[in-house]
Amino acid sequence: MIHNIAPHHYDITYRTAPPKASDTILAYQNGRLLCKIKGENIIFPTVEEISGSFMPIFIKARYFFGIDNQSYYGLPDEEMDRFGDWEYLPVEKLRYIGPMWKAYAGITGYQIHKFYLQNRFCGCCGEKMQAHGAERAMRCPSCGRLSYPQICPSVIVGITNGSRILLTKYTPGHSSFRKYALVAGYAEIGESLEDTVRREVMEEVGLRVRNIRYYKSQPWSFSGALLAGFFCEADGCVRITMDQDELSAAEWFERDNLPVERSEAGISLTGEMIEAFRNGRMK
Repeated sequence: MIHNIAPHHYDITYRTAPPKASDTILAYQNGRLLCKIKGENIIFPTVEEISGSFMPIFIKARYFFGIDNQSYYGLPDEEMDRFGDWEYLPVEKLRYIGPMWKAYAGITGYQIHKFYLQNRFCGCCGEKMQAHGAERAMRCPSCGRLSYPQICPSVIVGITNGSRILLTKYTPGHSSFRKYALVAGYAEIGESLEDTVRREVMEEVGLRVRNIRYYKSQPWSFSGALLAGFFCEADGCVRITMDQDELSAAEWFERDNLPVERSEAGISLTGEMIEAFRNGRMK
């Protein structure tokens, strides 16, 4: 999956050190990431490469994280235009660009960038927020409110019925992802993940389920979520009642006839879970 970047090492430790010329910059604008694509590889600019076109880089750049011995910085605002042969690429394309560890850096940086962008002003009194300084948080100098990065817990559900698994497709208005996937949804306040499984399955496809088993998790910065994968079995009637506002398709597929590319298993939890069912590792 996209977050499995070994032997590379991701370090989220918070730091306040100013950037060096050789550090990497992750700059975003309207859901796009500044980069170059050479062949099938993505390249990000360094501080030095940006400084000639954007002098405030040394003042405005904010430390995001490290991978191996390389530091990655971002800009809290979206004021830097493209320059030279650098282009802004939609972050959704990071699902299909290599090397995977760099794609992971690009999409993880986007989640951190959105946190800073969406917390420029206090939600209680409207005062301009300031960086906390000792941890990744924004603090209101007027009322003292602290804002931390919000991570949304959600579930991915593989619903099985013997040798079949239920696959769905989103409506265009609900998601830009057009391929088959599993039932998924966000946890609500006061709800366990197992209860989220039951509720989302009933809401989206009208089924009751039993034997809910945890599979594994995945950070998914494309939507700011922490995904928890579960397998379960249809309980009783297996006739699908589809939520047509959210889904454009919901169908049972036999194990040996799944309309999902095997390559998806290397990117997303959904893809890996479908592949695990295809291979008979999960029932």
